[in-house]
Amino acid sequence: MKLRKADFMGRLQHKASGRSKGFTLIEMIVVITIILILMGAAVPIMKVTVRRQREVELHRALWEMRSAIDRYKDAADKNAFQIKLGTEGYPPDLDTLVNGVEIAGGKKLRFLRHIPIDPMTGNADWGLRSMQDDPQSDSWGGQNVFDVYTKSTGTALNGTKYKDW
Repeated sequence: MKLRKADFMGRLQHKASGRSKGFTLIEMIVVITIILILMGAAVPIMKVTVRRQREVELHRALWEMRSAIDRYKDAADKNAFQIKLGTEGYPPDLDTLVNGVEIAGGKKLRFLRHIPIDPMTGNADWGLRSMQDDPQSDSWGGQNVFDVYTKSTGTALNGTKYKDW
């Protein structure tokens, strides 16, 4: 029975190492500890990332609605449709921006596809301000919609209140 040189060297290395294949308990504990430390660092980063994304969505929603209010005001100032006296050309509510207004020729002019969901509160219930309201007040007089804001009482990552955006 002839042993080839490669077989002999393989057996020699296996016996010289004295170890079988696999991991020891200590190696497993070290690996699990390292993974736990990395996960502990990743969780706060993920929380900040999720919060930052919600803030971006809030900015987008506010911009979209304020832009629709401005387009409504511009069309009203150009006499594209009839407005109620005392509204200064602003929409009576957010639903008017979605439902649209009648213009010449029986057509409807819409300014907003839908009322966005507030990412901070999780619903489409936005705070409204009219021209007649006190800028610092949280109550809406109901005359018209001059501005919108979130009803969230939280503080942004930059330290400002969400409702002040």
